[in-house]
Amino acid sequence: MAGFLDQDFLLSTETAKRLYHGTAETLPIIDYHCHISPREIAEDRTFDSITQVWLGGDHYKWRLMRAAGIPEDRVTGGASDWEKFYAFAQTMPQIIGNPVYHWSHLELQRGFGITTPLTPESARSIYDEANEKLKSCSARQLMRRFQVKAICTTDDPADDLRWHEAIAADETMEIKVLPAFRPDKAVNVEKAGFAAYIKRLSVVVGRELSSAEDVTAALLERMDYFHARGCLCADHGLDYCMYAEPNSAAANTAFQKAMAGGTPSKTEADAYKTLITAACAKKYAEVNWVMQIHFGCLRDNNKPAVAVMGPDHGHDAVNSRSGAENLAPLLNAFAENGGLPKLIVYSLNPVDNTAIDSILSCFQGGGVPGKLQHGSAWWFNDNRPGMRAHLTDLACNGVLGRFVGMLTDSRSFLSYPRHEYFRRILCELLGEWVESGQYPNDGAYLSKLTADICYHNTNHFFGFGV
Repeated sequence: MAGFLDQDFLLSTETAKRLYHGTAETLPIIDYHCHISPREIAEDRTFDSITQVWLGGDHYKWRLMRAAGIPEDRVTGGASDWEKFYAFAQTMPQIIGNPVYHWSHLELQRGFGITTPLTPESARSIYDEANEKLKSCSARQLMRRFQVKAICTTDDPADDLRWHEAIAADETMEIKVLPAFRPDKAVNVEKAGFAAYIKRLSVVVGRELSSAEDVTAALLERMDYFHARGCLCADHGLDYCMYAEPNSAAANTAFQKAMAGGTPSKTEADAYKTLITAACAKKYAEVNWVMQIHFGCLRDNNKPAVAVMGPDHGHDAVNSRSGAENLAPLLNAFAENGGLPKLIVYSLNPVDNTAIDSILSCFQGGGVPGKLQHGSAWWFNDNRPGMRAHLTDLACNGVLGRFVGMLTDSRSFLSYPRHEYFRRILCELLGEWVESGQYPNDGAYLSKLTADICYHNTNHFFGFGV
């Protein structure tokens, strides 16, 4: 019987062990999509307790705690740090099979050298030991501990990027921390708060925005601002993948309705979103940014809870009507507009895997290796079955050796072991294919495949230069 989370965790074959320990284990990390606060990096934040760095902002853990019967006061409420940590410890023994169980123990091991399983009985000693070690470990030191070489945060077009400028000017900071352009609030015309956001964007660019074309021009201007500060990518978060025939009149009808406090029809909203998104894509291609599109999420489902806590508190789910069929005409609109950038596509619905792979294959070319990428198993799918399914579907319908690998999508400085989790699963799968005779036992090619997927492809694809 294997030991709990021992050195060969998830590595079931000798080939897998050789690939992981000989290649993947020591590779540094590039985390090209996360929600880390650039301010906390600029100020090199320290943490009073493990609860702050580990449970604060982590809706994965919050959902599990609620399902285990923990009162909200000890999840996101006013309970003390110790009470919240102990509540999570009470939850842990119950979540067998959940990736949070693995992630949490990997984070304790790699972040603090703590190998004891977290239970109600061990909680106090683990809490005290972690807190003592945190006294001499800041945000930047945690990033260094996990060999992080570069990250991209998630930044609004209206942001002045002051914290990114501060980091870039700091000669003591060797890790690249770059902004990523996230124009959702200007694109999602049907959502509450759209009109207020457009007014804010108007102030930033110094002129009134009174049409869809004005919004487009403002976003393009802000892209130049981001580009001058090192930005390499953009990220579009969509509830569903939309498409409508490019129609300026319909797009402006949607815009005017939303600005007047009304709600545009789905057809009008899709026309607006398609128009804006295609214009953004063209600019991304011009400046050689990587465009990311996330879709397939049902957001803010528990309205009473969201009204109290706000968004991003664990009330989102998978959208079974993700609109994956619209990906093909959307990409075609990009191509016909002369702007099909390097692209990563993620769907929260795993049923979309083969559809995405097959659609992306229709638009590859131009001499750019892996120009269109099927992004890693996302959110509710970044677990062992989800990752294996994603990797297998990508291998069956694309070129796995060009895949850009894993990201954390996290708000925590302790989440980097998710890269290790992915790397172990990748090596496990490659090892199975080799030892079942599906690929030659060629150490050089296998090592290169592993290193490329885990690190080098990301570095080259985005142009990090690290």
